[in-house]
Amino acid sequence: MKQQRLVLIGNGMAGVNVIEQILKHNKEMYHITIIGNEPHPNYNRIMLSYVLEGSKTIDDIVLNDHSWYKDNQIDLQTGTAVTHIDTEAKKVYTDNGSVFSYDKAIIATGSQPFVLPIPGVDKQGVIGFRDIQDCNQMMEAAKTCKKAAVIGGGLLGLEAAKGLVHLGMEATVVHLGNVLMERQLDDIAANMLKEELERQGIRFAMEKQTVELLGDERVTGLRFADGSVLEVDFVVMAVGIVPNTSVAKASNMEVARGIVVNDLLQTSAPDVYAVGECTQHRGLCYGLVAPLFEQGAILAKHLCEIETKGYEGSVVSTKLKISGVDVFSAGEFQDQADMTIVRMQDDWKKIYKKILIRDNKIVGGILFGDVSESARLQKLVNTQTEMTDEVYASIMGGGACCGGGNQAALVAEMSDEEIICGCNGVTKGSIVTAIKEQGCSTVDEIKSCTGAARSCGGCKPMVEQVLQYVLGDHFDINANKQGICGCTTLSRDEIVAQIQEMGLTTIKEVMYVLAWKNPEGCSKCRPALNYYLGMIHPTTYQDEKASRFVNERLNANINKDGTYTVVPRMYGGVTTAEDLKKIADVAVKYDVKMVKMTGGQRIDLVGVQKEDLPKVWAELDMPSGYAYAKALRTVKTCVGSRFCRFGTVDSIGMGIALEKKFERLDMPAKFKMAVNGCPRNCAESCTKDIGIVGNDGGWEIYVGGNGGIKARVADLLCKVKNDEELIEICGAVIQYYRETGKYLERTSEWVERMGLEMIHQNVVEDVENRQQLFARIELALAQVQDPWQKVLQDQETRTKLFEPIKVESLS
Repeated sequence: MKQQRLVLIGNGMAGVNVIEQILKHNKEMYHITIIGNEPHPNYNRIMLSYVLEGSKTIDDIVLNDHSWYKDNQIDLQTGTAVTHIDTEAKKVYTDNGSVFSYDKAIIATGSQPFVLPIPGVDKQGVIGFRDIQDCNQMMEAAKTCKKAAVIGGGLLGLEAAKGLVHLGMEATVVHLGNVLMERQLDDIAANMLKEELERQGIRFAMEKQTVELLGDERVTGLRFADGSVLEVDFVVMAVGIVPNTSVAKASNMEVARGIVVNDLLQTSAPDVYAVGECTQHRGLCYGLVAPLFEQGAILAKHLCEIETKGYEGSVVSTKLKISGVDVFSAGEFQDQADMTIVRMQDDWKKIYKKILIRDNKIVGGILFGDVSESARLQKLVNTQTEMTDEVYASIMGGGACCGGGNQAALVAEMSDEEIICGCNGVTKGSIVTAIKEQGCSTVDEIKSCTGAARSCGGCKPMVEQVLQYVLGDHFDINANKQGICGCTTLSRDEIVAQIQEMGLTTIKEVMYVLAWKNPEGCSKCRPALNYYLGMIHPTTYQDEKASRFVNERLNANINKDGTYTVVPRMYGGVTTAEDLKKIADVAVKYDVKMVKMTGGQRIDLVGVQKEDLPKVWAELDMPSGYAYAKALRTVKTCVGSRFCRFGTVDSIGMGIALEKKFERLDMPAKFKMAVNGCPRNCAESCTKDIGIVGNDGGWEIYVGGNGGIKARVADLLCKVKNDEELIEICGAVIQYYRETGKYLERTSEWVERMGLEMIHQNVVEDVENRQQLFARIELALAQVQDPWQKVLQDQETRTKLFEPIKVESLS
C-alpha cells in the first residue's frame, strides 16, 4: 500500500503527540512532514517555568530530539512558518517559498499571548511568556534589569514571576482581580496561595488595571487606572492566550475564536484537521495540556482508520508548576446553592481540601498543600462518581480505607484512554502496553519507553500503581523504589549501613561495591557520598574536593554574572574596627561591586573575580563565614543582657561560644542558629534550625525552624538551666541530625520525618546516648578546628570578650 502524505503544521506538544500515537498505531501508513516556526525540536512548553527557576535546562525539557525525527523518517522543517494552505490543490505554502503536497494535513499552531491594547506595549523590555525565546529573553534581562512586573495573576503569570524571582529580580504580579487564579481556585485557596508566594519573595499589586506602559524606547513603569505608578524595567504579559488561527484564516476555513472542528477534529476544509490550543470545539477553546492530548488520541486513531468515538470535550484540571507550592483544581470550584461542600482547612500545616458535590456526585475539587490524591480526585470528577464514606476518607484523610487497595481499585476502574501523565499525554493504555509487550517492570523503564514521569514527576505514584496492577505478584517494589539518585536504588539509610558494615572508605569503593549504575556517579550522589563518608570516618576520610559543589570548592558563592561573593565570619554578628577596616580596604582594592549587610548579621563582599579569591582571603585574614557550605552558617544574636533593658541572659556571649564551637563541621544541609536574650525573639529563634531563648530560669531550645520556601516554626525541644547542658544538648542534636539526616535535607524536614518525640528521646531523655552523641561530635570537631579556635566553655571566659559597659536606662 502506498504511503499517504501527512503534513503537520506546528511542532509543538499537541501536534507531535498525534504523530507519536500514529507511529504506534501504524508506522508505515504515512510519510510525515512536520513544519515548525521555532528553531528547536519538540519540547515541553509547560516546563519552561522550571527552566526559569533554574531546576531544569532547556535540554532537559526537549521531548523529541533531532535523532527521533531521523529514526522515524520524519521530514522536519524548523524555523519555517506556513503562510496558507491551498485546500483544493492540497498544498501547504511556507514563508521561505517551499511547497508541500499532502493527502492529510493537521494544523497545530497553538496559541499566542494576549497583548493588552494599551499605549506602550511595543516598547523594549515588554514580552509574553510562551516559548523558549521568551524564556531566554527573561534570563538575559535578569542580568541587567532589577524590577519586573508580570501582568496577570493566572497560572502562567505566577510561574513567570517565580522564575524571575529565582533569577534575582524583584517581581510584582499585577492582577485585575482581588484573588489569584480566579478561574481555578476559590477565595480560600487563592489567599493561601498568595500568602505562600509572598513568603517566596513575589510581590502583588491586586485590583490594579494597567492603562499605560511608561518610558521612551524602553519601558520604565506601569500606570494604573487609579493614577498610581509602578516603576519597573521589564514587563511580562501573562493576561491570557488567543488561538493562533492565522493559517486557517488565510486558507478560508471556518474560524470563530479558534479553528472550528467537529468531534473528529475535522476543520471545514476536506482532509484538514486541527488539534490543540488553536481549535474551537463545541464553542470551547482549551488552554491546558490534558484536553489537547485527549483530542490527539482520537485524531490519531481516526487518521489510522481505527474505529473511535468522537471527542466530547474535557473536564479541565490545573496543577501549578512552581517548586515549593502544591496546588490542584479540577472541574467546578466555586460554591453553588445546589451543591454540598466538603471542606477541610488546616492553617498550621497550610493544607486545604475541598470537594464539590451535586446530586451526590462529585463535580469538582481543590487541593492545596497536599496534592497526593490529585489523580484520584481527577478521576472522580471526570466520572462524576457518587460521594461515599470511602471517598471522603481517601481524599480528606483519616481512615484505613484510603490505603493501597483503594489505589488498586482506582487503577482497575480507569479506561485505557485516561491520561496518567498530563505533562506528556501518556495514557494508562500506553503504560499497560509497555509493560505487557515491551517487558517494562520499573518506573524508570516506563519513563524511557513511554515518556510518563519524565517531566515534573507528579505522576510517578500512579505509574507505580499501574505497574503493580498489571504485574501483580511479579511486581518488585524494591526494583521500583527511588534511591538517592538515578545511579542507585539504595536509600540514604541503606548506603550508610553498607559503608559502616563493609568498612567502605572512598567514593569509588562505595560505587563499585554497591553496584552503582553509573560508575562515575552524578552531581547528586557524589556530594552525598562525600558527606556520608566524612561523617562516618571523621578521623581517616580524605575529603574529595572535586565531589563538592563549586561554592564549597572555591570558598565563595558564585553569582549569576560569574563573579563571587566572599563572606567573612562575624561571630554572633559582632565585629571590630580593625576587621571593618580590612573589609573596606579589600572592597576598594579589588573593586567589589557591592558591600552588603546580610540577614545573618555579617557583611557580604559581592562581585569578586575568581582569580582574586585567594588574595582577598589572605588580606582579610578572617575565618570564612561558610555562607556557601552545608555547615553552620550563622548564629544570630540580639544584644541581650549586656545592653537591652529586657535581656535576662548574655545572648551575645552564648551565640559566639556556639558559633566557635560548631563552625566548619559538615552537615547534611545548611544550618542556622539564633540566641535570644529574652522571649521577645529579636534574633528570630523561631525560624532557625536550632533556636535558643533565654529567660531568668535558664534556656529554652527549639529545633526544626525554617524561614525559607517552606516556612516552619521551630518546635520546643526542652528547657535547660545551665550553659554546659545547653551546649551538650545542642551538640547532640547536631550530631543526631548529622547521623540520621538525608543529604540536603533541612532540619525542618528532618524533624517532621523523624518525629519530635524520637529526637527528644535520643538527645534529652537518654542521657547516656546524648553523651555518646556529644563525644562523637567532639571527635569530628577535633578534625576541623584550627588550634587558635578555642571553644569558650563558661560564662566567665565569654564575658572577657567585652569589658563591662554601663548602659543608661532607656526608659
